[in-house]
Amino acid sequence: MSHRPKPDMRRDSAGSEAANRSWWDSDAEAYHAEHAAFLGVDTADGEFVWCPEGLRESDVELLGTVGPGTVAVEVGCGSAPCARWLAGRGATVVGIDISAGMLRRGLPHVHGDNPLLAQAGAENLPIADGAADVVCSAFGAIPFVADSARVMAEAHRVLRPGGRFVFSVNHPMRWMFLDDPGPDGLVATLSYFDRSPYVETDDDGVPTYVEHHRTIGDRIREIVAAGLQVVDVIEPEWPEGFTQEWGQWSPLRGAIFPGTAIFVCVKPH
Repeated sequence: MSHRPKPDMRRDSAGSEAANRSWWDSDAEAYHAEHAAFLGVDTADGEFVWCPEGLRESDVELLGTVGPGTVAVEVGCGSAPCARWLAGRGATVVGIDISAGMLRRGLPHVHGDNPLLAQAGAENLPIADGAADVVCSAFGAIPFVADSARVMAEAHRVLRPGGRFVFSVNHPMRWMFLDDPGPDGLVATLSYFDRSPYVETDDDGVPTYVEHHRTIGDRIREIVAAGLQVVDVIEPEWPEGFTQEWGQWSPLRGAIFPGTAIFVCVKPH
């Protein structure tokens, strides 16, 4: 990695999109080698897992009742196990992701046109106004866009009145700690209030990965400014007896502080 000064990506939507499209295209194989089984990518009907703590939509029903007649949009669907799970319950589903490599990984398990998979960015959803009953994102897209407020506005735009928007992200307090599942990951090293994005670059200084930080307050303000209402904020506790690590997520850290925040929102009537 380059030691040159890194570009300021705070407001660079196009730059963040280009870097992360390239990253996820190149990382798709390695990502799935490590995580496909946990996510249910290669199961017949997919699976809807909200977070590395293993919270499943089949158990918590954060999206409400999903069935025939429901129109659902998944933002940052990756290889689409969540989108396939929704389609298996009878919903009409559109899965959107910036990475063609991630979408291709899910295509062998998609039969017909439901879910319909589309390559697009979260800041400009290719969905008509008021077309969706549900918009969801399970660790997809939102941490990787420069303008997350626009994603909230887009969710509001495509939802019908009374529709639900639910998304999960890294818990914002995780920003303070190293991505280390062991004891070194228990020491705060960065300011929670520093919104500078994490940027990796190649030897020419070109961004190859960008992740953006928002505080809990930032997230709430962006949701409310978009015209949505916050119904709940869920901080999943580490399940007792659960030993599987995922990157920085581990039983050691999970017993002390949350790794995930799930925001449950509705569009008012």
